[in-house]
Amino acid sequence: MKEKMIDFLLSNANPSIRYRVRSEVLNEEVPLEEKQQLQEQILAEPVIQLIIACQKENGWLGNGFHGPNKNAGPFENQEVGTKYLGEKLVFKDTPVLNRAMDAFAAMKPADLCYEAKGKIYSEFNVPAYGPNITRSACIARAHYDDVINIEPQIGIALESFRRVTEVDSIFDVSRPAKNFRLFNENERWPCHYHLEILAFTDSWKSEDNITMLGESFKRLMRTDRPEIMNTRVACWLGHPVGPAMYYPEGFSISADTDDVHIVRLDKVEWMVRCGLYNHIPKLKEEVEYVLNNIGQDGICRLAVNEKEFRGWSPYFGLQLETDWKSKIRRACDITFRALLIMHYSKQSI
Repeated sequence: MKEKMIDFLLSNANPSIRYRVRSEVLNEEVPLEEKQQLQEQILAEPVIQLIIACQKENGWLGNGFHGPNKNAGPFENQEVGTKYLGEKLVFKDTPVLNRAMDAFAAMKPADLCYEAKGKIYSEFNVPAYGPNITRSACIARAHYDDVINIEPQIGIALESFRRVTEVDSIFDVSRPAKNFRLFNENERWPCHYHLEILAFTDSWKSEDNITMLGESFKRLMRTDRPEIMNTRVACWLGHPVGPAMYYPEGFSISADTDDVHIVRLDKVEWMVRCGLYNHIPKLKEEVEYVLNNIGQDGICRLAVNEKEFRGWSPYFGLQLETDWKSKIRRACDITFRALLIMHYSKQSI
């Protein structure tokens, strides 16, 4: 079945997907001339042209950092722009991405471009928060962690997940406030960006760390304590600020809506990239569900949350096809993610 999925994608998919199937899944050395042809097609796409056009002289993308605002569109900001380019482009050192990474290397966390009004909110002091955690996730997603050092942030990500295994619940790292709880200062707790950093880096991977991460997720995915599940916790930075999508007890990688089972493909992909398939029964279950929705023609017909799949933002976005106006382009995007999940979980059907 894997071969049929590959054949379908190589015959029908966007050049970004075709290249990644060959290089990432088949581990093929694509000839330089072919890579250049694919890159030319990618660079001509409207969203890529939009990102190139919004780049500043210093390499920064658009007029925002953490997603869109009134002066920056969905892709015209540094975070979404770099993540999208990291997923789309064939050549890692393409000028638009390379210059954006140079901006990350040059701009310090106190710079106004990080939208923190010159204040430094350190990821070492505030759990699940800080512009440098966001910046590091962008660097990891673009595979520039061998150029820009984010080892301290990889360490924080591991410490944050490990903290879950050291306490009974999130109550142990937070304190009551008026209508919610506040994280204690200098504590650790995992969030969306910590998983993103680990999913797209390799230096941290050891048997002990992967086992720890699996145990952390099993605790986060508990559903037997309703009094703790989905506890609302904020950061205290002079006023309550929501953390960067922290993971509460009750964390889920799927949802059932109107009798339709929706798998959160991004989280499942990231977790199997981390080597967690054999460590978390629920993850195994969802991977099997994904694979069971692949037809004899190699096309995955899984139901997806289109707002999360198509709507690129700091927290969501998987679409690599230029649009979903045709059913085959939609099928290519979904089948590609299913193929990555199959590949990184080392499963086959």
